[in-house]
Amino acid sequence: MVPSLTGSGSGLHVAPVNTAAGMVCRRVFARRARAPIPAGGCMAEYSVFSLVRHALSGHRSWNRAWRDPEPRRHYDVIIVGGGGHGMATAYYLASLHGVRSIAVLEKGWLGGGNTGRNTTIVRSNYMLDENAHFYEKSLQLWEGLSRDLNFNVMFSQRGVLNLGHSDGQMDSFARRGNAMRLNGIDAELLDRDQVRRMVPYLDFSQNARFPIRGGLLQPRGGTARHDAVAWGLARAADRHGVDIIQNCEVTGFEMSGNRIRAVETSRGTIGCDRIGFAVAGHTGHLAAKLGLRLPIETHVLQACVSEPVKPMIDSVVTFGVGHFYVSQSDKGGLVFGGDLDMYNSYAQRGNMPLIEHVISAGVSMIPSLSRLRVLRTWGGVMDMSMDGSPIIGLSPIDNLYLNCGWCYGGFKATPGSGWVFAHTIATGAPHPLNSRLSLDRFSRGRMVDEPGAGPFPNRH
Repeated sequence: MVPSLTGSGSGLHVAPVNTAAGMVCRRVFARRARAPIPAGGCMAEYSVFSLVRHALSGHRSWNRAWRDPEPRRHYDVIIVGGGGHGMATAYYLASLHGVRSIAVLEKGWLGGGNTGRNTTIVRSNYMLDENAHFYEKSLQLWEGLSRDLNFNVMFSQRGVLNLGHSDGQMDSFARRGNAMRLNGIDAELLDRDQVRRMVPYLDFSQNARFPIRGGLLQPRGGTARHDAVAWGLARAADRHGVDIIQNCEVTGFEMSGNRIRAVETSRGTIGCDRIGFAVAGHTGHLAAKLGLRLPIETHVLQACVSEPVKPMIDSVVTFGVGHFYVSQSDKGGLVFGGDLDMYNSYAQRGNMPLIEHVISAGVSMIPSLSRLRVLRTWGGVMDMSMDGSPIIGLSPIDNLYLNCGWCYGGFKATPGSGWVFAHTIATGAPHPLNSRLSLDRFSRGRMVDEPGAGPFPNRH
């Protein structure tokens, strides 16, 4: 058992952690009253005492982390998608808005989509107000998520550093950093020597392919464990009575006027009053079943992990010129990725030319990477919006709510997305934080184009 840092609103707290299970092993005193344990469940608090007690019995008597219920005939709210966003939405609907009849429908296993196929980076270093305030709220929720869920999501605020390679890029970093600070978000503009002291393993030679001029650092950014996030949210949602129904694929919808009356699934027809989509790259596929065409495209994004090595990289380092980013996992592997594969696809696999591009960019930035072997690669399906920003809010169908268009930003938005999406579903109106991220912004010409790339999804 080793100490682990868990974030909270009052700073970092050291908590002993069973690294095999990823569980918080300290007594957590909740800030609000816990909901009753659902019928048929027996949800114990994770604590050092429960860990010791179960260790003495050989860890053979742990209760299930969440139930595996049969679907009921009707729910007040159905969330389609059992990834981070879907589970966060269900959790906040139950815990903050008092909705007690909720089902999360997942066609496979919980967290088996993009939640388990990302590079775990968390940040809020955006320039435009619409994105900056939303992602900052999400980062604030990350800082207290382990305590709220009584489950260690392994959030590590190790800092996110964007490297600058030209005077023009450093000017743009200064502009973005100033905008961040005006919005109350931490940002530090570093010169070349400061970057070298922070990350000395980069290529600072005179003939470097990408000469380093400086960088923009967000110290509060970092990483979290994607599986732990999905499991912690599922456990907490189940505690509030949410039915998590796995292996339940949505195959169609029953309509009554301009409302969805029921959802047809591989496990039968389920009625609902309200329904939310949180299915990332499959949003367009589901929307087509309702006759909707959304301003998103689905693309493949690959990532890689190296063989484990001793501690080497203690922050997240990115550079936009090669669109390469890297961090080191708790197991020692270097996790890295880059651009989209640039073709439309629903496949969770990529191609070799893109892997070659990513690795060549990484070796250019960190020459010592050339000695490592790539352990495995994988791909996720990104729902790329036309302006590079998410769509969270109402839809043309009266009781359908959309959570899509996340491009590269889905994982870091997990708690913030669930928080505002739950508010939108519960009240029927967007929260101020997602009011400018609505679907109708495309018809009104109010784009939220952070990189200024125009209406080309694969360029965001």
